[in-house]
Amino acid sequence: MKKIIYTDKAPAPIGPYSQAVQFGDTLYTSGQIAIDPASGELVLGDVGNETRQVMDNLKAVLEAADMTFDDVVKTTIFIMDMNDFAKINEVYGSYLNEQTAPARETVQVAGLPKGVTVEISMMARKMAE
Repeated sequence: MKKIIYTDKAPAPIGPYSQAVQFGDTLYTSGQIAIDPASGELVLGDVGNETRQVMDNLKAVLEAADMTFDDVVKTTIFIMDMNDFAKINEVYGSYLNEQTAPARETVQVAGLPKGVTVEISMMARKMAE
């Protein structure tokens, strides 16, 4: 059964989509960008701070579905400039256990919403205890 996941601890959707959809034990998050959910303002200027906000937003969505980064099985990272990869990777990696890190692809794109430099989406699966 399809369940819509929503939390006010992550930015509200800015279009006709959900923060995440859970289908059975699998969670599909929408791409998150660096919007501070408290202020509604973009966190721009430093790709590290931007990535940190994105990961905090994803953490909030995962928690709303009773999951953690340990449950993430696949991540997609969209970036504007591949030269930012090392800094994005450093921040991204600080949220994950390297021993159980998810599969991932990183793609340079021509543009992202609201002029941000990074967007990340995830798929997670709640494993039986």
